[in-house]
Amino acid sequence: MILTVGREICKALGYSVILAASGKEALKIYKEKKEEINLVILDMIMPEMNGLETFLELKKLNSDIKVLLSTGYSIDEKAQEMLRQGCKGYILKLYSVIDFSHKLREILKL
Repeated sequence: MILTVGREICKALGYSVILAASGKEALKIYKEKKEEINLVILDMIMPEMNGLETFLELKKLNSDIKVLLSTGYSIDEKAQEMLRQGCKGYILKLYSVIDFSHKLREILKL
């Protein structure tokens, strides 16, 4: 449900969206389509690989990757590590469409 809502928000804001149901699927998709992907949104808790693990593997594929961490939890040690390693920002759930839109634009301009 979270993926569906996120996709619909992004589409309403004019973005094209590719969904991945897990960290492993995200890596597979990114390897195949990295030239088409400008931003990756990760949750900290995902099936198969958590957000930090997925982020570190994505960084190996593209050291300049733009990643937004979307989390329902406070910024814990794993989230702080993602930010230290180059994650471009985070947004705490539940966020408004306006806040989400601003965060996306902010990161895409980096």
